Amino acid sequence: AASTHPFARWAGQHHTDKERYNVLAKDLQVLARRMMICGMHVHVGIDDDELRIDLMNQATYFLPHLLALSTSSPFWQGDPTGLKCFRLSIFDDLPRTGIPEQFSGYSEYERTVGVLVNAGIIEDATKIWWDLRPSSRFPTLEMRICDVSPRLEDTVTIASLFRCILRMLYRLRRNNQRWRHYSAFLVNENRWRAQRYGGDEGLVDYGRGEIIPFPDLLEELIELIREDAAFFDCEREVAHALEIVRRGTSADRQIALYTSLTNTGASKEEALKAVVDSLIEETVQSV
Repeated sequence: AASTHPFARWAGQHHTDKERYNVLAKDLQVLARRMMICGMHVHVGIDDDELRIDLMNQATYFLPHLLALSTSSPFWQGDPTGLKCFRLSIFDDLPRTGIPEQFSGYSEYERTVGVLVNAGIIEDATKIWWDLRPSSRFPTLEMRICDVSPRLEDTVTIASLFRCILRMLYRLRRNNQRWRHYSAFLVNENRWRAQRYGGDEGLVDYGRGEIIPFPDLLEELIELIREDAAFFDCEREVAHALEIVRRGTSADRQIALYTSLTNTGASKEEALKAVVDSLIEETVQSV
């Protein structure tokens, strides 16, 4: 499991022959044909429509933190990209992607989506592909920013963090408080940093106005959601996030293996095949 195949070529692939994918291929053309990527989606159940939008508005701040823990797409079409998460560079070419807008409530969200539906541009909200969105099929908030991890325990940790973050934000709301709003411009800067560096170069703490080492930010986040992790009985899974940072993400391991092999005489093709073998082994071992 990884979010890009290290050496496969998109031009030689064919999409699944189903109506939805056929329509997307016709609509998006080469952008759809290049979508040889995999992302991780996590749904958290929130029955109340207004609460779902309110939590989405606040939770966008934390999306780069979750992305930094998940990176697994450092290669594309047989080449190192220099990015820990190249997948988003491909996905962001699509319309209606990225950090969601802020909405005053569910009615404004519905009106906004309705403009595109009524104009015949999209059939429904399933074709809005933000990093975080209200699901149009389930009463959930759906997080979509993360890469796929080959290790099941890492996947469970990221899902647990997301669920605990939402509960923490709900607790603030219940006490007539909320997480400070930062513009999409600022959140996107951290999104880019996570995409480029993972957690290696830190993220911007906008309250302090400076770059903070990612392990420090993660420890602060774990403290913020300590009560929520206890409520969900997932303290161990949440604490595992620090282990991900300590040993590196899948992207870190892929890059390290590739670099080690090419530095000791392996060809690029041999090194990339070894990376794929390693991904397969990791995936099988984790399940």
